[in-house]
Amino acid sequence: MTTPQRIGILTGGGDSPGLNAVIRAVAKSLMQDAGAQVIGFVDGFAGMIDRQARPLSYRDVSGILTLGGTILGTSNKANPFAYHARGNADLSPEVVRYVREELKLDAVVVIGGDGTMSIAHRLQQLGIPMVGVPKTIDNDLMYTDRTFGFDTAVAIATEAFDRLHTTAQSHHRVMILETMGRYAGWIALYAGVAGGADIILIPEFEYDIEEVARICRDRQAGGQRFTLICVAEGAKAKGGELAVRQVVTDSPDPLRLGGVCTVLEHQLCQRIDSEVRTAILGHVQRGGTPSAYDRNLATAFGAYAAAMVADGQYGRMAAVQQGRLTSVAIADVANRQRTVSPDAPMVATAMAVGTSFGVPGMKMRFDGRVPSGFMT
Repeated sequence: MTTPQRIGILTGGGDSPGLNAVIRAVAKSLMQDAGAQVIGFVDGFAGMIDRQARPLSYRDVSGILTLGGTILGTSNKANPFAYHARGNADLSPEVVRYVREELKLDAVVVIGGDGTMSIAHRLQQLGIPMVGVPKTIDNDLMYTDRTFGFDTAVAIATEAFDRLHTTAQSHHRVMILETMGRYAGWIALYAGVAGGADIILIPEFEYDIEEVARICRDRQAGGQRFTLICVAEGAKAKGGELAVRQVVTDSPDPLRLGGVCTVLEHQLCQRIDSEVRTAILGHVQRGGTPSAYDRNLATAFGAYAAAMVADGQYGRMAAVQQGRLTSVAIADVANRQRTVSPDAPMVATAMAVGTSFGVPGMKMRFDGRVPSGFMT
């Protein structure tokens, strides 16, 4: 097999702490081990469409391990198969010619979530060899126990929750913290457990507002004169609707969720006597320096992706399963989401210490299983 000599790399979708760590690991590994040239696409797939790419030197990827964001830029609106800025045109033939004939790339490493992997899978079918790296703070990609960026987002949410705890206790309030996560509740679940939430509301379990109100009243009556609620942006009441903050028509996922904490506040104020306050973290969870865990995971993913390129393992995405690096078919990951299952170990952990998910009668026995993604 001929060793690949010209490799592209791009970061697609939303930004996430650890992106630069992956870029660094992929580029340095390929430069050192294979003597390859690495070409960075500017702003994700938009760079392929607009023909914006630049060579990356060893110096370009040095000193970026701790940086948040991505030195290449990213976009969540640049689908070459339906590019909204040009009337939803299919520009994939032009992209293939640019990548294969003009840039003469042997492969492209794509770093992103389910939407990015969907595009990568389709471009792979058109003849561009692809290797994927799983990225999202939401931790919702299929067939990988953990995505980089998630640990940092949870740490930020937990710190915010710690600060709300003291003011809730001082003023005897119900405090609601809203986290990101789209249609998966991983951030709210892990931050809620770490922050000692009394109630965790996530998309996977539609909550009963009467149950939530009952818990608040019972805590007040029992002398615990405050309640902490961690709610994922995609959570909704039984029979209710998602809280949609904005509709972005030129995005592959046009719904921008947000504001469920305000809905919940309004619902609770009609049912309890306690004062209710809310806080929405929003994009704070995406920004800043990645945690040590995410730097390590991102570096491991990047080095593994570079090895996959060198071995010609195309059409596959790096993944971590049960503490070991492996790879899975990009086709199996594309346009799919890994949500919190009712029997998830962390759900059982939360319930073992008395945390409610707002569902009457919901019970689970804690069996000591380690939550997925706890790498050894």
